[in-house]
Amino acid sequence: MTSTEETAPTTTALSTTGLRIEAAAGPIVVGVDLTVPRGRTLGVVGESGSGKSMIAKAVTGLLPPGVRASGTLTIGEQTVDLDGGERAFGPVRGSRVVLLLQDPFTSLSPVHRCGSQILAAVPGTGRASRSARRALATERLAEVGLTADVADRYPFELSGGMRQRVAIAAALAAEPDVLLADEPTTALDTTTQAGILDLLHSLQTARQMGLVLITHDLELARSTCDQLLVLYAGQVLESGPAPQVLAAPGHPYTRALHASNPPLDVRLDRLPAVDGSVPRPATVLDRCPFAARCPLVHEECTAGRPVLRPIAPGRESACVLGDAYLTEAGDGEHVPATLDSSAGTEALVTIAGLTKTFPGSRRAALSGVDLEVRAGESVGVVGESGSGKTTLARCLIGLETPDAGRIEFHGALRNGSSIDRPPHTAMQIVFQDPYSALNPALRIRSTLAEALAVAGRPASAVDELLTMVGLPIDYADRRPRSLSGGERQRVAIARALATRPTLLVCDESVSALDVTVQAQVLNLLADLRRRLGLSLLFISHDLAVVRQVADRIYVMLDGEVVEQGSADQVLTGPEHPYTRRLMAAAPGRSGQEAR
Repeated sequence: MTSTEETAPTTTALSTTGLRIEAAAGPIVVGVDLTVPRGRTLGVVGESGSGKSMIAKAVTGLLPPGVRASGTLTIGEQTVDLDGGERAFGPVRGSRVVLLLQDPFTSLSPVHRCGSQILAAVPGTGRASRSARRALATERLAEVGLTADVADRYPFELSGGMRQRVAIAAALAAEPDVLLADEPTTALDTTTQAGILDLLHSLQTARQMGLVLITHDLELARSTCDQLLVLYAGQVLESGPAPQVLAAPGHPYTRALHASNPPLDVRLDRLPAVDGSVPRPATVLDRCPFAARCPLVHEECTAGRPVLRPIAPGRESACVLGDAYLTEAGDGEHVPATLDSSAGTEALVTIAGLTKTFPGSRRAALSGVDLEVRAGESVGVVGESGSGKTTLARCLIGLETPDAGRIEFHGALRNGSSIDRPPHTAMQIVFQDPYSALNPALRIRSTLAEALAVAGRPASAVDELLTMVGLPIDYADRRPRSLSGGERQRVAIARALATRPTLLVCDESVSALDVTVQAQVLNLLADLRRRLGLSLLFISHDLAVVRQVADRIYVMLDGEVVEQGSADQVLTGPEHPYTRRLMAAAPGRSGQEAR
C-alpha cells in the first residue's frame, strides 16, 4: 500500500486543540494538537503508555469512567465540547467519527449475525423492508471484499481477516468523515494485514475520509501515513511528513524507535534497544519526558519542559537540540551478526509425517509435516493464520494429540501427550499474550515458585530467575497487572526457564509488543540461548523478527511445509511463490522483495 496521493486537500476532517486527558491519578495526555485533512492519513506512533489509545477514545467520546477530556474538538464545521462528556458526542459519533479497534471480537457481538451488526450503524434501517436491508448489507459487505452470505454468519465463524473486514464495514456503514483505527492489523498475519490496509486506503480515497492510524509498526506507518505524530508519556515529541520523520528523525526518541525496528535484509548482532519504560505523564511535566532514557541528556533537558518548535519546513520537534539534532541524526550502523556455530549436528527434535485434522473441519490443520531442531539451534516457522504453525507447536508441546506421524525429543519417541524420557519439563512454551498466560490473582513470586516446584527446585530460586530475565528482585511481590507488557513477557519466560528446559517454543511471543520492548525481549532470548545452550522453535508471522532469531526457517501453507532452508537462503532468495508473496507483503519493505 502507498500513501495517499499528493493532491492537497481543501478541508479539514478533524482537528483538536489543547487536548488534555486526566484521571484521578493525574494527567494522561497533555496539550495535544492534531489535524486530519479529508482524504489524508495521520499516523500516531509511540510505546504503550504514551496515550495513543486514550486520544482515540477521547475523540470518539468513549473514555472510561473516571477519565475526562478537555480542549477543543472540531469535526468538519461542527465543534464538540470535550468537557460535555459522552452526551456531547451523540450527534457525531458513528455518523461523523468512528473508532475501529484492534480486536474485532471486542467491537463485534458474538451472538448477533454480521449483517445485523453492520445495519445497526445505519440510521433508519430498522424501518426498511427485509429485502432493502438485505441489499444494503450485501452492498456494505461487497465494499470490504466479502460475499453476501457473510451477512448470515456469526463472527466466530470467520477468520481474523474476515472479522476485521466486517468490523470495518460496520464502522463505515454510516459513511463517517473520520475513522480512527487503533492498531487495526497488529493481530493479523502479513498478507492479511496488507489486504486490510489496501482496503482502508481504497475506501478512504473513494469517500475522501480522514484516517487516524494508531500503530507501533513504523514500517507500516512509513508506507501508509501522510503525516506522523510521535507521542511519548502523553506529549507530542515530533511531528511532520511520515517519510521525512522516519528517514531523518528529529528527536532522539523517534530515532530510538526507528533503530529498534528489526531489518528484513540483515540479521544484526544485537538489536538497538532503549532500556527502561514509558514514565507516568504526571512525573515528567517539568522536563523532557524522554530524558531518563535518552543517551544525549544534559542539564537543559531536565531544567524545563521543551516545547514543539520548527526544525524544517512542515516539521516540529520538542528536543532542546532543535534542528542541530536533525542534521546530525542518522540511521546508525547495523552490525551484522556473526555466523553462530554453536548448534550441533545432533537432532533434539525430529518430527516426521505429522498429521492433524480437527473434528468438523474439512481441511487438515497439519498434513505430513517434517521438521527438525538441532541441539543449540534456533528454528523459525512462518506462515499466515491457518497455515498450521500453532497446531504444530501444540502437538509438539503435548497440548494437542496428532492423528498420525512421529515426534522424537532427545531421541525418545513421544506418544500422545506424554514423554517418557526426558521429563516434559525439558520442553516449555511462551505464548503470545503473557497477561492471559499468567494468573492475575497470584504475585510473581507465587507464579515462579509454582513452576520451580514442578521441577523439584526450591522457591529460593525465584530471585535467580528474575535476575536471569533482567527484572528487579522486588518484582517478585507484584501482580501481573502492575507490570508492562514487556515485563509480563519476561515473567512468562522466567516461568518457562524454571524447569531448566532444553527447548523453548515461542508462539508469536513478541507480536503484541511495542518495537522497543520487542527489541529488548529478542535480545534477551539471544542472551539466554547463548548462556543456557537453549534450542528455540520460534513461530511468527513477522519475517523481519524471524530474521533476527532463526538459523533455519520452515515456511508453512495450508498445513504443509512448502519451503525450508537457512534464514539467509529463504529470506534472500526464496524459491516458492508463497514465500515470495509473504516477502512482498511485508509493510514498508517493498525494496527488499524477493528477487
